[in-house]
Amino acid sequence: MDSPSILTAAAGFVSLDAAYSVLAIVLVLGGLIFFHELGHFLAAKAFRVGVKTFSLGFGPRLFGFRKGTTEYQVAVFPLGGFVSMVGEADASDIPEPFTEKDSFALRAPWQRLLIIIAGPLFNLALAWFLYWGIFYAHGQEYLIPEVGTVTENSPAMRAGIEPKDLITEINGSPIERWDELVAAVMDSKGGEMVLTVRRNGALLHMAATPAPFERKTLFGETKTSWAIGLAPSYAKGAVRFGFFESAAQGVHHAVMITKLIGESLVKMFERVVPLDSMGGPIRIAKEIHQQAQSGSLTGIMLLAAFISLNLGLLNLLPIPVLDGGHIVFLLFEMVRRKPASERFQEYSIRVGVALLLGLMVFVTYNDISKWIQGEL
Repeated sequence: MDSPSILTAAAGFVSLDAAYSVLAIVLVLGGLIFFHELGHFLAAKAFRVGVKTFSLGFGPRLFGFRKGTTEYQVAVFPLGGFVSMVGEADASDIPEPFTEKDSFALRAPWQRLLIIIAGPLFNLALAWFLYWGIFYAHGQEYLIPEVGTVTENSPAMRAGIEPKDLITEINGSPIERWDELVAAVMDSKGGEMVLTVRRNGALLHMAATPAPFERKTLFGETKTSWAIGLAPSYAKGAVRFGFFESAAQGVHHAVMITKLIGESLVKMFERVVPLDSMGGPIRIAKEIHQQAQSGSLTGIMLLAAFISLNLGLLNLLPIPVLDGGHIVFLLFEMVRRKPASERFQEYSIRVGVALLLGLMVFVTYNDISKWIQGEL
């Protein structure tokens, strides 16, 4: 093959890689937002609210079809979608062939509340479903408590622990995972520990006293911790789950990630986590691109589940324009037995729009800055 042919083939592979990454980004981001809108759509249909348009994507219409009174369409920009309900923005907006009985605005507050909350709940449910599938297909990998390296002059070295030792018990309690060893050392608070290790088929008992050290938490806080000077060999074990066990593990993992996201938001407001750590669409696209290039479908699914949780939780924030803001207005209406004034809602929505636009500009600026600096 001559040089021009080699260059042409190489360019073709680059184009295929780029196309695959773009497709992954569109499917993940567009799919998650579409699934959010699907929640609103199905809830609206359940309460017999008229839906004028259900759109996959936004912007100018590419193609579509009409079924009953609803127009189903695909639009130019695939990253998202929308559901246009009768009387959603204006109670008097009731086009033919709809009637007042189809109006969203004339539904009871609790019905409107369920329609609005269905979007974020669908995102949370999707994350759980993805985790369920991953646990069922692959199980859960973990690091076994096998020693990789021992720090010089550390408590572990003084105790006689060596690389390739397999730690089987701590203070008489059996362990199977490296994180169990870490947790036991942390909980010791510097008290002496008796470790049982397996070496060349023989069991040995060794005493080590953890030493204090300063460490950075996930959120950048400095805390005193304990260590004995061991690093794992990174040998892995795996546990397989049945169909329903995988569902339970999916719930557990989704709750764990949800708590982590919530704690991150709190730490950000407390200024523990720097604001420049916030990322936007460019960073998300970069992460999806990296997973696509690695060829890891599981990695893409894990990332999609994480983004779906973020999308669902952020939409529940009590900010006007977001679903959470509408939920606050509806709860206020249910308690007060009449809605907030139109003028108050209008000004609140303006503030909400300004906040969201400001946030989008800020996170995009962060992404571009880190990209220029080579950190993205």
